[in-house]
Amino acid sequence: MSEQKRVVGFIGGSGVYRADALQNAERIEIKTPWGDPSDALMRGRINGADVVFLARHGAGHRLPPGAVNYRANIDAMKRAGVTDLISLSACGSFKEELPPGSFVIADQFIDRTSGRDSTFFGPGFVAHVSMAHPVCPALATAAAESCAALEIPHAMGGTYLAINGPHFSSLAESKLYRSWGCDVIGMTNMPEAKLAREAELPYATVAMVTDFDCWHEKEGPVEVSKILAVMAENTKNAARLIDDLTGRLGATRTPSPLGIETTLDMAVITAPDARDPDLVGKLDTVAGRFLAR
Repeated sequence: MSEQKRVVGFIGGSGVYRADALQNAERIEIKTPWGDPSDALMRGRINGADVVFLARHGAGHRLPPGAVNYRANIDAMKRAGVTDLISLSACGSFKEELPPGSFVIADQFIDRTSGRDSTFFGPGFVAHVSMAHPVCPALATAAAESCAALEIPHAMGGTYLAINGPHFSSLAESKLYRSWGCDVIGMTNMPEAKLAREAELPYATVAMVTDFDCWHEKEGPVEVSKILAVMAENTKNAARLIDDLTGRLGATRTPSPLGIETTLDMAVITAPDARDPDLVGKLDTVAGRFLAR
């Protein structure tokens, strides 16, 4: 497999609003056909590798999960040249063995969100991408190796349950999700992971545990004040992880073992002469490789 230039994209969630390790940082404003991304992107270098960073909730945490323009964020990352995408996000835990402060490199999702724009495609240009394996194993493995090297408590693999928010779960919901065998709960990785796959971007997520949701009898209900205390330490570890993981991935890459970079070859069903020209135009970057064949 031939090597290509790598550009690592990081989407920082709650508590992760910047990448302090960025050298020669440049603020770039990107407009997309889907609207504005959450904030300006920051582009620079870490350990000799090109990096692009985006704060998912915007500067000062202005955007709740349901107001994040996930399509614009993913489109902007691809327009910025990103080849590999890492999500960093706060989450609650359903497992005793995943206490606050743990990082979970999730490899599966259950999507309980609704009302969010979850696809770039639609009437006039139909595509059905596979989400059987939503996370790039090469990126996930590198993230786990970084956690191990940095001695950050972590778990490789796990199911991330995505809810709309902004409310936390009821006790009944928390017990139900726990009974399903879910590992963590969050509000942002869906539809982000789906859109990354449609954009042919290898994606991995590092879910940073801040609480036990509300199922844990001794811990009690989730409170923002408690979360913020844990989040401060998680944010420090996230900064260390960004630095180490970028160096570990390096400046060059080989294709994802899942063949994510050619996803649309097996997903688009609409015949070329039946495609809506307006939608095709909006997909100039997301589906640029496919449309240029």
